[in-house]
Amino acid sequence: EGHADERGTREYNLALGGRRANSAKDYLVSLGVDGSRLNTVSYGKERPVCLESNENCWAQNRRAVTVVVSGAAS
Repeated sequence: EGHADERGTREYNLALGGRRANSAKDYLVSLGVDGSRLNTVSYGKERPVCLESNENCWAQNRRAVTVVVSGAAS
């Protein structure tokens, strides 16, 4: 998941979140994780972890999050 702070337009932050998510994916692939097992999504500024309007909160909201989902056994 790629996230951004509240500053900037919705479109800009969705694109920025997408770049963050793809950077995290690229890093995991560089470590040997099969890229076909990874999905990315951008939430832009839609899912903040901090709701205040200050630099500390903005820094917390600029992030990439890795979510592990266990698949069904074959």
